[in-house]
Amino acid sequence: MSDGELVAVRARTAAERAACPACGAWSSRVHSRYVRRLADSAVGGRPVRIELQVRRFRCGQRPCRQATFAEQVDGLTVRHGRRSTGLQKVLERLAVMLAGRAGARLSHALAAGVSRSTLLRLIRRLADPETSTPRVLGVDDFALRKGHNYGAILIDIETRQPVDLLPDRTTSTVARWLADHPGIEVICRDRSTAYAEAGRLGAPNAIHVADRWHIWSNLAEAVEKTVVQHRALLGEPHDSATSQVTAAMENAANLDQSSPTGPRTTGRLSDRVREQHTTVHALLDQDIGLRTIARQLGLARNTVRRYANAASADELLVGRWTGRTSILDPYKPYLHQRWAEGCTVARRLFEEVREHGYTGGENVVKKYAAKLRENFPHDPPRKAPSVRNVTSWLTRHPDRLTDDQAQQLKAILTRCPALNRTAHHVRAFAELMNNRQGKHLDQWITSVTADDLPALHTFVTGLGQDLDAVVAGLSLRYSSGAVEGHNNKIKMLKRQMFGRANFDLLRKRVLLSARGRS
Repeated sequence: MSDGELVAVRARTAAERAACPACGAWSSRVHSRYVRRLADSAVGGRPVRIELQVRRFRCGQRPCRQATFAEQVDGLTVRHGRRSTGLQKVLERLAVMLAGRAGARLSHALAAGVSRSTLLRLIRRLADPETSTPRVLGVDDFALRKGHNYGAILIDIETRQPVDLLPDRTTSTVARWLADHPGIEVICRDRSTAYAEAGRLGAPNAIHVADRWHIWSNLAEAVEKTVVQHRALLGEPHDSATSQVTAAMENAANLDQSSPTGPRTTGRLSDRVREQHTTVHALLDQDIGLRTIARQLGLARNTVRRYANAASADELLVGRWTGRTSILDPYKPYLHQRWAEGCTVARRLFEEVREHGYTGGENVVKKYAAKLRENFPHDPPRKAPSVRNVTSWLTRHPDRLTDDQAQQLKAILTRCPALNRTAHHVRAFAELMNNRQGKHLDQWITSVTADDLPALHTFVTGLGQDLDAVVAGLSLRYSSGAVEGHNNKIKMLKRQMFGRANFDLLRKRVLLSARGRS
């Protein structure tokens, strides 16, 4: 039956008898009947209400304290429930996935609206999932409130499922949990001394495996300290690059000349001289005097006389515009040096040469700078790579470097022998770790100790404090990768709950959401 926005379903039970929930005895004696109203999953976007007529039976067993009991319909009703079993499971799953406010908003969109407090109560009411003691355990800490409160997460490394969450990360708490769950054979952890001590107290027979990511991170920190000590050698030497460019400019031909000896063959002035020379000699062949020619052509009489005395125009061009000295000539070596150093702004070059005694105009410097720009295009000096970049190149697989990065790294290692030796040790350790050759760690430590690299010596000292776990971490296939993944998931759940949920609620969501339970 449809009543506006509500779909009502009326039904009644038809079983002849029911089992007593207290003693389990069957009874067919009906005491009374009543109607239960259950909310069910929406149909067509409209809420559904089931009006179910059920019976109350009498228990015939005299020792039983349950005089009467109401019958239940499997898969539909539970004791004291106001929702159907199907809707209850949907809301529980919704609560585990989205928690309070977000889950409440979605429940209203599904036409099964409940409050955020109801969803949180559903989570807390759920039973913890059944877990067995793992053979390989992963442990790490997570922040309840970053910088203030931390807890510990325990993961089954083989199934990659969370086992438990502890309210703090102290040695006593972790050791107590390990002692209460015997049978753990391998413990994957970071290099924290607290977890090492907890494992020794709570599971003395377990093998400790140091996480490879944390080991490599510690090595990267040592490499970064080494790079910082030699950061002055990271950039290319400036003086050598400048001298090479300056020498090339000084060896080049004079930019103001096209030929030091021959006449100018093209150009506005040379074309005009050739034309006037031809005209003057043509008029002379007609027996016209120099004064008359000067008046007809609008030229000075001395100019006409020079044209008349020259057998060809080339005699007038040679030495007139070629090989001429310039007021800028004494300052060109300085301009070449500044250009090689990266100063290519004509205005700045003009101001600098004026301070050195240049008395000419700015246009002369601009024209010469334009010729320099055309013949010697300036490439800005490459910026020295940062310490972080060089550290990344040293600790990255060579195949993952670009050609430019590999070239820069090669130049740096050539200039700095200490970084070259560091790169050799890093590559050796990476090969040892990737091939799980932890048995050769002693040889690598001996090699590093014999070298003058203080930062790596500190790293080696740290390895010696937890050597057995490090060797196991470099030899066995186990790692803490699954723990780090769940740690990131905890951060997501905390943000989803605005960081205001209690530890018990967070623990429920972590354990239940990982198994897809509701």
